[in-house]
Amino acid sequence: MPHASIIVPARNAEATLDATLRSLRAQSFADLEIIVVDDGSTDRTVRIGADHAGEDPRVQLVVQANRGPAAARNSGIRVARGAIVGFCDAGDLWRPHKLAAHVRHLAAAPAVGLSFSGSARIGGAGHAPGLVQRPRLAGIRPEHVFLSNPVGNCSAAVLRRAALDAIAWRPAGERLRDWWFDESFRQFEDLECWLRLALTTDWQIEGVPGALTAHRLPPAPPGRQLAAWERVVAKLTPLAPEFFARHTPAARAYQLRTLARGAVLAGDGRAALCLALASLRLSRQPLRHEPAKTLTTLVAALASRLFGTAVPPAPQGRIASQAQIVSTDSAVATSTEEAATR
Repeated sequence: MPHASIIVPARNAEATLDATLRSLRAQSFADLEIIVVDDGSTDRTVRIGADHAGEDPRVQLVVQANRGPAAARNSGIRVARGAIVGFCDAGDLWRPHKLAAHVRHLAAAPAVGLSFSGSARIGGAGHAPGLVQRPRLAGIRPEHVFLSNPVGNCSAAVLRRAALDAIAWRPAGERLRDWWFDESFRQFEDLECWLRLALTTDWQIEGVPGALTAHRLPPAPPGRQLAAWERVVAKLTPLAPEFFARHTPAARAYQLRTLARGAVLAGDGRAALCLALASLRLSRQPLRHEPAKTLTTLVAALASRLFGTAVPPAPQGRIASQAQIVSTDSAVATSTEEAATR
């Protein structure tokens, strides 16, 4: 039985899946299985997954009709055999010692159910724009998950199977398997899962140092992202009404700030400035608690609106290639700009 299972949801990922699987097969902690879940691809994704399965017996391929990333992760969890379960989206990469770091962390901290790392952002051409997420690693309470989601993205997370099973349920009409991620969400399904874990169980959430994940942020219209985030709030509010009444205004402001930063990276200056100003009008908590990040977002949004600047420069940062991020410790260490958490 492998100690760890890594689940790779993939849909039409022929351009990136090979690099993703090579980064996972190169993990220094080798007692693992890699479960590629093809979610109704129409390109060469299945062939690439099958080729890796033929080369490495630790890789297996699951094929399903398109049901979305949450359903693909659920299909992977269903067949996973490991005591710990990690996720790596088909456009993302793991540095060679990432899994080993989480195995050590979970072995040393029995109360931790979700271990995560920081992430470096990589662009569509496979290059990092010098942005690194350095989140809070300890003392994480449900409000931290809600306000700024230190986990950041699903590819950063490695969980105990016991923690996942503590939040599993089987909705009406589902005959094949439990759900761990809510398949009705196509965005923010990870945030919904982490919040549900934080609000309904005693499992702790902690991080390990270092940007051990390279994350490719997919483009999405800000309006659609905000609507998906609001659905998370609407679904979970009945679980903890007082919690959401107290924290939702500030959390919404943080979310608008995050969307503003995403709009800057996408070169949409008009949307970036509108979102940044709306965040400030809604709550001043992001400005009080993270003044540098909030003001940097506002300045970058203004510059993008006035001058069409797509990406704010990272002071003293270095553009790291995809290969550097995966193979060396220095590839992300010199970036000083903190990326927006998703």
